[in-house]
Amino acid sequence: MGNDLIPLVAAVDDDFRIRESLASLLESAGFALVVFRSGEEFLDSGTLAAAACVITDVRMTGMDGIELQRRIKLQRPKLPVILVSAHHNDEVRQRAIDEGAAAFLYKPFDAIDLLKLVQSAVTKAS
Repeated sequence: MGNDLIPLVAAVDDDFRIRESLASLLESAGFALVVFRSGEEFLDSGTLAAAACVITDVRMTGMDGIELQRRIKLQRPKLPVILVSAHHNDEVRQRAIDEGAAAFLYKPFDAIDLLKLVQSAVTKAS
């Protein structure tokens, strides 16, 4: 019953190290976290309905993060999506923001900055 108050964050990244790093960071900050290797895996999981925030990489095998964001917004328009990318591309960044991303970070990003963004996104969404 107490777990209902812990915000559920979904992290979608095809890089195992990034998933592990996000899990460690977010769980240490008190968030419940579930990780996925792909956008398809996330959408098929049923987690979309319960998530308080989604963090996704832009470039992934299969569905990219921009397409995942688009699909999320179709089902849950107010769900905060934070996109991250190792590839500097201001055009992609602007497109993500224009399409409703809560934030866009370039890797490597500061852990404190990400935690602040997740906390802010979760607070606004609740």
